[in-house]
Amino acid sequence: MNHHRTWVREAIRIIEADFQRSADTHLIPLSMAGFADVDLYFKDESSHPTGSLKHRLARSLFLYALCNGWLRPGAPVIEASSGSTAISEAYFARLLGLPFIAVMPATTSREKIAQIEFYGGRPHLVQDPTQIYAESERLARESGGHFMDQFTYAERATDWRANNNIAESIFSQMHFERHAEPAWLISSPGTGGTTATLGRYVRYRRHPTRVLCADAERSVFFDCYRTGDRELRLDCGSRIEGIGRPRVEASFLPAVIDAMVKVPDALSLAAMHYLARRLGRRVGGSSGTNLVGALQAALHMQSAGESGSIVAILCDSGERYATTYYDEQWLKAQGFDLEPLIALVAGCVERGEALPESVLREGI
Repeated sequence: MNHHRTWVREAIRIIEADFQRSADTHLIPLSMAGFADVDLYFKDESSHPTGSLKHRLARSLFLYALCNGWLRPGAPVIEASSGSTAISEAYFARLLGLPFIAVMPATTSREKIAQIEFYGGRPHLVQDPTQIYAESERLARESGGHFMDQFTYAERATDWRANNNIAESIFSQMHFERHAEPAWLISSPGTGGTTATLGRYVRYRRHPTRVLCADAERSVFFDCYRTGDRELRLDCGSRIEGIGRPRVEASFLPAVIDAMVKVPDALSLAAMHYLARRLGRRVGGSSGTNLVGALQAALHMQSAGESGSIVAILCDSGERYATTYYDEQWLKAQGFDLEPLIALVAGCVERGEALPESVLREGI
């Protein structure tokens, strides 16, 4: 066996050993007084070692790259990311002793940058968020490293059939609940990889469960879902870190999604603050987006006289956003007045009141 194969073999052992040391993430119920026949749960991905849903993706991407022969001892790993994937990839790069460079928008929160540096990664900030792909390719080419490219490989690197992926974990944990087979699974799109995994898994296992994708305001995924146009582009990045893209990523698979909603950023942040108050701890902005998606699904179930359960993804901890989403001065500077919207979210959760049609775009 040559030296490179020996190194790959040991690298895979190290990652698999790390996986065996990690417990599964929690499934947290959130009571909704306004929906007596609908049970809501959050799959809490913030309890991963690197604190977010992207820990699963980073592990899969590293294993995929290793088995494809793309990683080399000492050669840097480069990733385009708004933060959470980069944190998780920096963790795995450190496990393998590889240099790591995170190409990120300059607006990425200071907390995320600090965590990347904590794991030994080097942040490379780009003023124009639409250029993170080209800059990552340039750095990989000039350094002789590998551009991990989560936006292309997320849906294919993940084993969507089994191997304790997020969908299999959800169905296992729901086994003893009142409505064991979820009516809806809710996820926001960053790469599109999680919705691809959820959608493929429920089809493969022949579940009637539907998948709803909750998109951010500054993102093209919703319009791609509605029109089928994969050439859509925006000239700005999403304000909800980790989700929403200015272009349609290769990992976004509309055909395995049953419904989408497009959530204004202010409503995502209002739902985030409401959810944080209900859970007694901070959550990230994308979790707020997912709460809004879950409420839309619950409203549709209620209007159809359906009972059942909904599982949404709690993507990461809100501690990463202490100087942005949880900072009153930052919110004011961005023009966000959240309290009226928090009241709307509370009215929906607690009294079953519909969110105004003017607030959301939906395709359910």
